[in-house]
Amino acid sequence: MRISLAIILVLVAPSTVTDAFAPHHVQHPLSIKSAFSTIKSPIKTSRNNANLSKTACMAGVAYPLDGTCDPFDPESSEFCTVAPEEIDGSLRRTIRLAVLFALWYVLNIGYNIGNKRVLNALPLPWTAATVELFFGFPYVAFLWLSGLRKAPNLSFDNIKTLSSQAFFLAATHVSGVVSFGAGAISFTHILKATEPVWSALILAIGFGEFLPLPVYLSLVPIMGGVGLASLKELSFTWVAFTAGTISAVTSAAKAILSKKILDGKPMGENLTPANMFAVLTILGFLFILPASLMIEGPAKISAAYTASLAAGYTKAQLFRLLGMSGFLYYLYNEVAFLALSEVAPVTHAVANTVKRVVIIIASVLVFHNPVSKLGAIGSAIAVLGAMGYSVAKSKCKPKPKVA
Repeated sequence: MRISLAIILVLVAPSTVTDAFAPHHVQHPLSIKSAFSTIKSPIKTSRNNANLSKTACMAGVAYPLDGTCDPFDPESSEFCTVAPEEIDGSLRRTIRLAVLFALWYVLNIGYNIGNKRVLNALPLPWTAATVELFFGFPYVAFLWLSGLRKAPNLSFDNIKTLSSQAFFLAATHVSGVVSFGAGAISFTHILKATEPVWSALILAIGFGEFLPLPVYLSLVPIMGGVGLASLKELSFTWVAFTAGTISAVTSAAKAILSKKILDGKPMGENLTPANMFAVLTILGFLFILPASLMIEGPAKISAAYTASLAAGYTKAQLFRLLGMSGFLYYLYNEVAFLALSEVAPVTHAVANTVKRVVIIIASVLVFHNPVSKLGAIGSAIAVLGAMGYSVAKSKCKPKPKVA
């Protein structure tokens, strides 16, 4: 709890507190109001030819809404990154990013372990996923109403445009939680590492866009590693495998839609990446709520709740587990934007790889999941393959779109 309160202070503190962590190339202190504000002047980035009237801004870095990258999902392999030559290598920035990366890893581990504990206590994955999406609303409502962050101003047409992304965000989240509940956390994260495979497939089949050969070759170890890990996964279930794969597919679809649907389209006012995530989370909650009530209705929830109390859990424990899981889910995404918004492509790839490794190791240590030698080798191959994909993609230009 102390860690969570400290993180809140870092994220929503006034500029006098957060100025110590502001990067040198930003001309104003890094606060919630400034770090996520609409960009006022041109900032040189790897995409400095973009029309700044169609950009999203995070931590003083402008990202184009022109279909070249996804500025709204920092953990995606399609996320907008900064050219290495444009990065400020000062000690101040290095310390700031080190702190943010540490927080991101801690929150990620906390969410994954907390989510699994929720599912162990209450085997209701749809309900848990719905509650976790809901928890973003009171958090951002506080920021918007207090003026710590400018609230987005969206038209009904804007919301309709974003509805497909919100659907895929909700599908990604609930399928991931279902996979968590049916198997080991480590296995779900190995399956999620297949996202690049599905991205390449969707781009080729859906949009006629083909990647360079080195990028396709980097997909081979991902598929081979996941295959080996699945065959030797001691806690393997078809529900975990199917749901984890769906989570990877929908995550890839959401990232591509962020690039394609928002290709140069104006999207209201104050729709920064952080506000975009908030809007998609709220819309995703509305999408998932009816399905959750149909699949796990009041009767099933009541029966699971009664069984949990009979197993020794208290009401306070159950509500605390659910609350912290939802809070950590939203908060780790907030910190991810700050941690990954000004790093180079290779750094982004390595950071995501380390995140997966840290979560897998932590989950195995906490829940004592048995791991076979070949399963561990397959997992390592798949995770390193995902990093290789991101590195290869950042260094190879895609082939022209097929007419």
